[in-house]
Amino acid sequence: MPTSRSAAARAAACANPYAAFACALVLPVALAACSAQDTPTAATPDDTGRDWSLHEWPLPTAAAHAAQPDLVTTGNDLLLSWIEPEGDGHALRFARHDAAGWGAPRDIARGDDWFVNWADTPHLLATDDGALWAHWLQKSAAATYAYDVALVRSDDGGATWSAPATVNDDGTPTEHGFVSLWPASTDALGIAWLDGRETAGGHEAHEGHGGGAMTLRTARIDGALQRSDEQRLDAMTCDCCQTDAALTGRGPLLVYRDRTREEIRDVAVARLDGGRWTTPALVHADNWTMPACPVNGPAVAARGNDAIVAWYTAAGDVPTLKLARSTDAGDTFAAPVVFDRGEQVQGRVDVALGADDAWVAWVREDRGGQSLHLARWAPDLSEERQRIEIAKLQGRGRGTGFPQMALQGDALHVVWTDVVDGAPRLQGRVVRPTANAALQPL
Repeated sequence: MPTSRSAAARAAACANPYAAFACALVLPVALAACSAQDTPTAATPDDTGRDWSLHEWPLPTAAAHAAQPDLVTTGNDLLLSWIEPEGDGHALRFARHDAAGWGAPRDIARGDDWFVNWADTPHLLATDDGALWAHWLQKSAAATYAYDVALVRSDDGGATWSAPATVNDDGTPTEHGFVSLWPASTDALGIAWLDGRETAGGHEAHEGHGGGAMTLRTARIDGALQRSDEQRLDAMTCDCCQTDAALTGRGPLLVYRDRTREEIRDVAVARLDGGRWTTPALVHADNWTMPACPVNGPAVAARGNDAIVAWYTAAGDVPTLKLARSTDAGDTFAAPVVFDRGEQVQGRVDVALGADDAWVAWVREDRGGQSLHLARWAPDLSEERQRIEIAKLQGRGRGTGFPQMALQGDALHVVWTDVVDGAPRLQGRVVRPTANAALQPL
């Protein structure tokens, strides 16, 4: 995000938000090397009397130059994926973490015609039949912002993968990305993406209003990678903000940044209910008027019919982070709570929701550099129970990307990108509860 938060400066900095993509792409990246140690830092007691301690979480050894992480839970395991530059192209790889630790990294796909950037990253998902699914962005024409969504499936735990299928079938040399995935059934996938087919000229056209708007589309993909039930869910969305999805007790809940003709870019949700999407509705009317995309999308997590959404807004010219809760699977949301605000707020949020806690992670940057923060709330957001700084980052700007979180039992796992001596590398931490302790103030 721009350092000056005036409307004019913000508009200038965001007029071509993809310009920052190139800055992040050329940076070499490395995964942090594995370590046999898992030494906790000092424990911090919360207001329930439990101690929570922050541990190093060594990530799997990989070739140097890797970034764009995704972290997801599947049963009792965690899956971590990332992209590595390879010659003139890239490789998408993943590793599984189970009770025994990390398995060996495996390849998903390689290509020399991918569109790789810091904000629009690949995702990985598992369905109940044991299949793994992954996607990336693949160039469709010579124009800079002409690319499609490629999707693959593995039926053998990631040892081999199918030939890629193109999710969007419009054939236009425009943008297609910012994907969200969810299980549609035991062996099928639900997918949502931002689709530029109506922009009639790619990124430059829709930012400058020379063409149509970016749209939000969804579809169902079966085990044979056949697409069905494609729908245009929203005819005008923010152009390059991440989407996110979580599975509620009443179906998948999709969250994204909407856009109006008046350039109000607030966060909206819709739920797939009985095969039909509910009408998109705002989580909260911030009324943020923004003439270009902030590249700062929302995050959602759900447990049963409870859901929480976190997002960035700069309405009133004040960078602000908000968190809101729904008890009816996203039909309605309570008034949001503000958990950070001010010049140093970068946003880039992620959330997780457990039985006893709600978690939110976000990035700040000031003159001293960037830092990654974590707050722990009561599940109903009635109180903030704990706040810690996960890490001080050496990197600045957008090259550090977006943190990723995943709950596994009582342990919260966090992965993020830092830029150390000019080389981005993945870092990991685990927050775990320890033995009960006497109640102490934070």
